[in-house]
Amino acid sequence: MKTLRSSILCFIVLLFTSPLLCAQDLSKYRHFTLGMNLARVLDRTDKKMADVKVIYGRPALLQELTWWLPDLTGTPVRSDTVEQILFSFCNGELYKISVTYDRTYTEGLTAEDMVKFISAKYGPATTLVPEVESAPNVQYEVRQKPFASWEDPQYSFNLVRSSLSHGFELLIYSKRLNGQAEAALAEAVKLEKEEGPQREADRQKKQIDDLEVARQRNRKTFRP
Repeated sequence: MKTLRSSILCFIVLLFTSPLLCAQDLSKYRHFTLGMNLARVLDRTDKKMADVKVIYGRPALLQELTWWLPDLTGTPVRSDTVEQILFSFCNGELYKISVTYDRTYTEGLTAEDMVKFISAKYGPATTLVPEVESAPNVQYEVRQKPFASWEDPQYSFNLVRSSLSHGFELLIYSKRLNGQAEAALAEAVKLEKEEGPQREADRQKKQIDDLEVARQRNRKTFRP
């Protein structure tokens, strides 16, 4: 009887832990880990600081880096199924990875096919929503809502279609860092709106001042 109870207990433990054993680390995508610093991403993509775009400088430093994957084969055909990756940083920490797949490699694939491929690496999707075809000539968001998600308490993978190219994209983010970045972005937009009129007035004043400096200089040197 004691052996039977022990066997039942082991079966229950395995039943609840098996999904966790199958699931992969959602903090990682290929050689990149959410939370890693900008310098490491630059090193792994062979990019420079000059390639980094500053979105906002305050109240937090929000930056982006676009990496077009190189063709490693030396042939006109791309050797990777990924076309480009957009890295998003908040105060130097990688909080979001946006992966765009090359349509050459996804042509004809259905949403179900893509979910199957990703689930093979990251485990079963935690959320599945039937993909709805958009009516023609209807305006809608650049990024549609995800039709499949893989989540844990800290990280989120989301499979979406771009409404512009209708290609597949994978959006990966740290819930904690993404929350901080979104709050900072909202505050930055608010500050920009509040300070916009004064910045424009300062710009116009500088333009007038610069013009006057040039006028005074040219009055001394101009000869008809």
